[in-house]
Amino acid sequence: MRGMTTLLLLGYGYAAERIAERHADRFGKLIVTARSADNVDALRARGLDAYLFDGTGVSAELSLALRPVTHVVSSIPPAEASDPVLAALAPELARSPNLAAVGYLSTTGVYGDRLGAWVDEDTEPQPNGPRGHRRLQAENQWRAFAEGSGATAIILRLPGIYGPGRNTLMQLRAGTAKRIVKPGQVFSRIHVDDLADAVAAALLNPSAGRIWNVADDEPAPPQDVVTYAARLMGLEPPPAVLFEEAQLSDMAQSFWADNKRVANRGIRDRLGVTLTYPTYREGLHALWTQSNGG
Repeated sequence: MRGMTTLLLLGYGYAAERIAERHADRFGKLIVTARSADNVDALRARGLDAYLFDGTGVSAELSLALRPVTHVVSSIPPAEASDPVLAALAPELARSPNLAAVGYLSTTGVYGDRLGAWVDEDTEPQPNGPRGHRRLQAENQWRAFAEGSGATAIILRLPGIYGPGRNTLMQLRAGTAKRIVKPGQVFSRIHVDDLADAVAAALLNPSAGRIWNVADDEPAPPQDVVTYAARLMGLEPPPAVLFEEAQLSDMAQSFWADNKRVANRGIRDRLGVTLTYPTYREGLHALWTQSNGG
């Protein structure tokens, strides 16, 4: 496949960077975008083929770079009215003669609150708040674009992402971790390395399916994750705080309003993804070992 494909990563953030680091060599060429000229310059200084895309106009330079694109992954969040990538780039991407698959990083928030029950890719989305509705709308827009351009739309629904530089260990070290308790509440999560592996597998096997839940094996109460991380560090866990007394922001409260268990049978059984970190315990233990030179 090398030399025949070009992967475009729209929005070179936390997840996209890991996809590139782990799987760029599976594609013939890699193109990335950033939303400021300074970021583009920084990425180019690192040897990346980077272009400016701020969610509005399309430069002649970017337009030319898009022509050989065969695979796309967008991690750019939707705007209130529409997906900003498609609003600006749909005509350009549609002109790519060999466009095969477009991947959109969505959220498991589109399933809404299920009172702790399991959801899988066959579960009908029922988003609660405006953010979930915007994500579902963006999913539908990417599907419609793919159908019109002859490509396959790959929707990847993600829970909370953690990994190097973004994890409970760092929050404990900074003194910002909270052990919030809401009886019956669980969250699913995914290590960024496993996320990257699942995205690459889905893109390179578009016939396997169109929607994927990218989560680890064990949805867990958030206070258990904090307690485990503290024990790894040899610390006393922070005191338990009842959810009603936690004084969370409106956005955080909307996040806690959804309670569900996200099944990952699809990526395991149909895509053949083997999770390096099947639960938060393996993920946090590896991060702790790495942070101590292990």
